[in-house]
Amino acid sequence: MSCVRMLKRGGTVVSLFACLLLVCGAVVHAKDMRGKVAIVNGVAIPEKDFNRSLTQAQHRFAQSGKKLEGNQLENVKSNILETLIDRELLYQESEKEGIKVKEGDINKQIEGLKKQFPEKGAFEKALKSVDLTEDELKDQIKQQLAVRELIDKKIAPKIKIGDKEVKAFYDTHPDIFKRPEEVRASHILIKVDSQAPKKDVAVAKKKIEAAQKRLKNGEDFAKVAKDVSEGPSAKRGGDLGYFRRGQMVKPFEDAAFAMKTGQVSDIVRTRFGFHIIKVTDKKPESMVTFAKVSDKIKAYLKQKKVRENVQAMIKNLKQYAKIERFLHRASKK
Repeated sequence: MSCVRMLKRGGTVVSLFACLLLVCGAVVHAKDMRGKVAIVNGVAIPEKDFNRSLTQAQHRFAQSGKKLEGNQLENVKSNILETLIDRELLYQESEKEGIKVKEGDINKQIEGLKKQFPEKGAFEKALKSVDLTEDELKDQIKQQLAVRELIDKKIAPKIKIGDKEVKAFYDTHPDIFKRPEEVRASHILIKVDSQAPKKDVAVAKKKIEAAQKRLKNGEDFAKVAKDVSEGPSAKRGGDLGYFRRGQMVKPFEDAAFAMKTGQVSDIVRTRFGFHIIKVTDKKPESMVTFAKVSDKIKAYLKQKKVRENVQAMIKNLKQYAKIERFLHRASKK
């Protein structure tokens, strides 16, 4: 488990500034300076913190079946270094502003993290897996809280989003607020694998035909579903709720969207088995009303502007900072 995932699980300072605040390689003012990748106004950024973030990036690429190498690797390394430098600059600025983080707030975050690991020793094991001590994690949390308070104090209050700006965004981004057609359906399922022997398919076919006969004789669809359906929705009378195109297997989806409300399908075969489908409601494609999303749009626009202002602050801080970079010394190649 990565450091970032641990922090997210515990809800530690997870905010719209995650790209700046949730960096596993956060600067640690450690006594053991086995190497450094940069010095920011006299404060060293340890090499192991850079390596931790680089390892995390390499794992992400590996999970997607790619290898981080060549120019792409160099770009990632450069971005990691600059992110670490940016965060240190913000933390130093918080100190200049006199921001003090209470020990109790740090401990509260730590306890919250520990509760996410019910097994004894799992928290310590997770820290060890990312070469992080609890004291270093506390220092990281302290810096994150300080930087968030800096942003809340110096930037966020100055950002004002007007109603016209919100409406303009809504009007110029119609695709975002488009609600696709939806169908609500129930089904009776008799399971049989697509590669099952003919005899098993025949048995399943007889079962679904028997259910179909009960429906044609006037029995209630929900009752028949509860009696014979082999899917998890059986206890709900076969109700699957609303779904959009792309959420069900294609033969099932094609049948459901082609039907009218109240209609019951013929037998439909999918890779899960045999189905009988009843459409209980349909919602046509529509637009989410402005009233329903205006608050979310306003929050998004404020978030965007705060990020832009954070970047502007960092740019200004860099102009007056003394920064030495030693990226070539990093041991992770």
